[in-house]
Amino acid sequence: MERRDFCTYFDHRYFPRGLALYESVMVHVPDARLWVLCLSPECHTALVKLALPGVVPVAMGDFEAGNAALAAAKANRSVVEYYFTCTPSLMDWILKRDPGIDIITYLDSDLFFFSDPAPIYARFEGYSTLLIEHRFAPAVKKQEVYGRFNVGWVSFRRDADGLACLEWWRDRCLEWCYDRLEDDRFADQKYLDRVPGMFARVLVLDHPGANLAPWNLANHRLAETKGGLTVDGQLLIFFHFHGFKKLLRFVWRTHHRNNGQPYRGFLARRLYRPYIRALQRGAALGASVEVGPSPLLQRPHTVPGSPTSRLKALAKILRYRDFVIQR
Repeated sequence: MERRDFCTYFDHRYFPRGLALYESVMVHVPDARLWVLCLSPECHTALVKLALPGVVPVAMGDFEAGNAALAAAKANRSVVEYYFTCTPSLMDWILKRDPGIDIITYLDSDLFFFSDPAPIYARFEGYSTLLIEHRFAPAVKKQEVYGRFNVGWVSFRRDADGLACLEWWRDRCLEWCYDRLEDDRFADQKYLDRVPGMFARVLVLDHPGANLAPWNLANHRLAETKGGLTVDGQLLIFFHFHGFKKLLRFVWRTHHRNNGQPYRGFLARRLYRPYIRALQRGAALGASVEVGPSPLLQRPHTVPGSPTSRLKALAKILRYRDFVIQR
């Protein structure tokens, strides 16, 4: 079977999330490689020390070396905006680094796999570019103004159509990639809206178990089976844990209420707690190579506002069971 190549990026503060992603990839795709652009020297040092099977740590200096366009972009945008800028450039860099790679897939580092992504690759046969829609639930449909597609999973095949699309996306992000909505642009994400109309052999994946997320949970019928969670009758492949943070010492916020998703008890058992345990294992691995404490696990997420407004917000979260208890 063809080896799967994935790439992502994170720094030492995001270490538990990055290692949780890695753990889930290796469970379901044991022969995969995960290329990690290390956004801090501490992250690179830690990954080199750990020497995890299948991980290819990429130092920021190596990635940036000799790339004048990246240097110019870095000088005129914020740190987060520069990270967004790097997404297609990283994929391009890896394909040039290893000519043997046929398909490169970018993954956000807050994803977590619950089953083998083989069905995704099966549907990708005969295509050059793979995109996944947000599939926003009605309660948050207005968010689509920021982009029809989510950058959580994006794949390109090494062929004329795939490389042309990747090069176009890379160049657009180098020209403009800011954390604001301006005309038909937003960060690295909204450019993808144009891709299906501009390039040949673009697959808009329709698998409900791919990129299940807080913003689309309410659109789907979820069920607990012996084989795992199913989404509209199909096995959950991966979940996007965007915004999943500690609220109190043993309490994590799920953001179901804001996204119009009712509380379902089995999600704590089959979705959230396995991820929390993976985060804890990732933090422990980080601690073994002296990565500092992650804010994700060590510092509870603070509800913004005055003390009164924070108490009201917390009361709403608890009343609507918009949380999961860590066990």
